[in-house]
Amino acid sequence: MSNSSTGTPEQLRDPNYMPPLTKAIPLGIQHVLAMFVANVTPAIIVCGAAGFGFGSNSPDFPQMIYMIQMCMFVAGVATLFQTIGIGPVGARLPIVQGTSFAFIPIMVPLVAGKGVDAIAVLMGGILVGGLFHAVLGLFIGRLRFALPPLVTGLVVTMIGLALVRVGIQYAAGGVPAIGTPAYGSGTSWLMAATVIFVTLGLKFFARGMLSVSAVLLGLLAGYALAFALGQVNLGNIGRAANFAFPNPLHFGLEFTMASIIGFCAMAFVSAVETVGDVSGITKGGAGREATDKEIQGATYADGLGTAVSGLFGALPNTSFSQNVGLIAMTGVMSRGVVTIGAIFLIACGLLPKVGAIISSIPIQVLGGGVIVMFGMVTAAGISMLSDVHWNRRNMVIFAVAISLGLGLQLEPGALQHLPETVLVLATSGILPAAVIAIFLNLVLPQTLANEATEEVSGGMAGKGTGSLKQD
Repeated sequence: MSNSSTGTPEQLRDPNYMPPLTKAIPLGIQHVLAMFVANVTPAIIVCGAAGFGFGSNSPDFPQMIYMIQMCMFVAGVATLFQTIGIGPVGARLPIVQGTSFAFIPIMVPLVAGKGVDAIAVLMGGILVGGLFHAVLGLFIGRLRFALPPLVTGLVVTMIGLALVRVGIQYAAGGVPAIGTPAYGSGTSWLMAATVIFVTLGLKFFARGMLSVSAVLLGLLAGYALAFALGQVNLGNIGRAANFAFPNPLHFGLEFTMASIIGFCAMAFVSAVETVGDVSGITKGGAGREATDKEIQGATYADGLGTAVSGLFGALPNTSFSQNVGLIAMTGVMSRGVVTIGAIFLIACGLLPKVGAIISSIPIQVLGGGVIVMFGMVTAAGISMLSDVHWNRRNMVIFAVAISLGLGLQLEPGALQHLPETVLVLATSGILPAAVIAIFLNLVLPQTLANEATEEVSGGMAGKGTGSLKQD
């Protein structure tokens, strides 16, 4: 879309340039289509874990619809913080904000099986974590040394590995169906497989908007098949209101140490991810490095958006990397375009019927989509790890961190005698892996003897050098 009818090359690289509305509106909606599914999926996962999501038959099911609405509404508001800005808050760049997958491994243990009342604990942690995230903007540049690709790649990989089980469970029929004949049925897998194959087909063999919104269109194909098979329940759509304002403190606020520590720790990781997204936008869209002011403003907006999420019943916000790639693809750097997308998101968040339509998607169809998305999270982490210089020192750090982190996640009963606060944080897997990797990376000497790991590596001592020669 980067052609003369949209603007000159100089204009397209200018964040303050506004293309003609006939171009700007489709471009803005394209940004929303690229992130829409990923933005609402965490709410579905968290509500399902709490026990009032898909298939639960809970009277609190409408609470999930409300959370979906707020995830859209707050994503739009947080995006406006970035594109328009308020004082020092906001990068004034085309940054799209959305609900973060990174916090799911922290949120699920906090609410698992505890019902809608447990959501207040999340909201308290989100509010404090968001404010902490905003404070990180004061010195985010000086903290990056503690998170080299070895650490960030490990954390992102762990997040993906923590989520892939959810995708399989959804595709097979959801947690409520486990133990019943319906779990893993051929019909369930047919719906999920349809989503996967249509998504892959469009992603690799289509171009433009069809490729960018491949996951969304894959879900629509799966939804159409599910409807034909009689698997779609449209009852909630008719009962949903036509318009509803956000309800502050809808779920209440409750503050626990486990929630606060968990969200603050993940806010640190999210802040560094935002720095990378801002740099990606300025490099891909304008061919320059991001300024300190832009990075600081983006971090402030990231944290403020998350804090607002806690007040209105949404989940933590972060900059969306897929939209960074979209800017590089279209060549349109306009923050006005993204502002249009933000307004569209806010409008969707004020229409309960939109949330009701999303809640009518069979969980098997959603499972096909999240299998692709969560797999991509894991792949992104592995891609980041390719930038690591795989000497013996880094192999040892990675080995210890992933063994303990993933092991505790798979076998949480091993820590059953710990206090509940520590247990929730440790069995997330993400935090112990990150803490171990950061600590070892800072304290271990830069070199080990050549033979130092041969006795435990089984001949696989790691000969890869990575694309960046750094520890």
